[in-house]
Amino acid sequence: MTRTADDVGFGLAPARPPRPIRVGERIHVVGAAGAGASAAALLAIGAGAAVDGCDVCPESPYTQALEVAGIHVAAGHGARHVRSESRPERLAVSKALTAIAPHHDELEAARELGIVLEPWQQLVADAAVGRRLVAVAGTHGKSTSAGWLVHVLAAAGEDPAAFVGALLPASLTGGVPATARLGRGEAFVVEADEYAGNFDPFGPSIAVLTSAEWDHPDVFADRGAVLDAFEAWLRRARPGPDGNQPTLVANVGDPGVAEIASRLQDWEGRIVAVALADAVVRNGLDLAGNLAARYRTAQGPAATLIGRIMAASADGTTLDLDWSPAFRTPGATKAGAVPPVVRLPTAGRHNATNALGVAGAALALGLRGGAIGTGLASFAGVGRRLERKGERHGVVVYDDYGHHPTAIRATIAAMRQLEPGRRLWVACEPLTYHRTAALLDALAAALATADAVAISDIWAGRDLDTTVVTSADVAAATARLRPEMTVVAPGSVEATADWLAGEIRSGEAVLVMGGGRSYRIAERLLEPLAENE
Repeated sequence: MTRTADDVGFGLAPARPPRPIRVGERIHVVGAAGAGASAAALLAIGAGAAVDGCDVCPESPYTQALEVAGIHVAAGHGARHVRSESRPERLAVSKALTAIAPHHDELEAARELGIVLEPWQQLVADAAVGRRLVAVAGTHGKSTSAGWLVHVLAAAGEDPAAFVGALLPASLTGGVPATARLGRGEAFVVEADEYAGNFDPFGPSIAVLTSAEWDHPDVFADRGAVLDAFEAWLRRARPGPDGNQPTLVANVGDPGVAEIASRLQDWEGRIVAVALADAVVRNGLDLAGNLAARYRTAQGPAATLIGRIMAASADGTTLDLDWSPAFRTPGATKAGAVPPVVRLPTAGRHNATNALGVAGAALALGLRGGAIGTGLASFAGVGRRLERKGERHGVVVYDDYGHHPTAIRATIAAMRQLEPGRRLWVACEPLTYHRTAALLDALAAALATADAVAISDIWAGRDLDTTVVTSADVAAATARLRPEMTVVAPGSVEATADWLAGEIRSGEAVLVMGGGRSYRIAERLLEPLAENE
């Protein structure tokens, strides 16, 4: 059964036009230890607000940055947080709470006192007032693409501000790793999530759409509902501070994105169509010239950026680029376009596609080709996106947030590029029961492309019904596809790590995948491995 965005975010104010955050404005962030809510808190305090927060688990990979910024995160939720003498003027709330406890005491106390309840995304949008908002959306690739674009802009001296749903390295934040960057330049980059209207507060002047397929079956009944949501959001894009019409950088090599872009012929914005050449051909489309006509809008033909993978090895991917501009922005001349060949430090076709989207957005922002090429070639990645955690006793361990079957399959393929010849274990924590049940067959097929699989207990997240499927079901479905493969379901993430520690051998690789607490598998796994040295 699907739920509406209003059901998931019950009691939260609807998206509104952003307004500046006032200096001294008292803001309480509910769920502040999460990736996105922690960024909202950091951006709000950076704008001069007085910020505190709370969370059921007040310590997470994202809270060190809050501690350094002086933002106190109380343990648990409670009415005491809003009934104090210094009561907040508004609450920025994570829908992880409203989805499962819309009538929680803390939220009810705020309603009783007339305190505004808003999703934390609204706070991020408010922090971006007056800036050129660049929103990176899509089913897959949002965090990597957004973080890569922030890196390209920062390396070019543009000093962007940002919210990214994965930890940015200290080299980008200027302090400890965090999901926010407090830059003062023109561009403000945000990761825009389609779940339950999360991206509604963001009216970008530049949007990047990486992919579009069925996900979040608790709020989207089918693929068509997903595409409709993306289209409706794009049609709400706004002109930038310079008054120019909005721009969509669309990965038209993705079938869902291609369908959405083809619907926008009456749109007042403009499109930059990007894709890997073989993906374009596979989808029955011609290259640059015809792409420009196919994805024209009311502003005219699309610009195109086509990439071809020329080489792929353990140390990166060589990408040949062909840019056919249908518009001009300052600095975006043919001579200043992206270089014809770029050596990416990343692995996998999906990351080559992400690079094209980043380059398209950078061109739309007016960056010159040399700066774009340098930024593409020097990106060190973001947290939990094919992140190499370490090597102990001859076993290399990677960690990745991917949980959708498409992401799992693509990341396993990238691991084959990064670690050729190694036997590959995948330790997977399925994310939410509804998604796991709806995508069970596709999930099993993706996991079956590994050499061995360990599946931990499913992370419930915002699920209300935890009875529809089990990790043992996922293991059984995978084993049916590859009876000869080792496939187990040891239990918790801790039990999964401990079981793996006794099975893996020198020369093998482990890829940890999933949301929730799956990152603990990689952390815990390296400890006993170190003891075996």
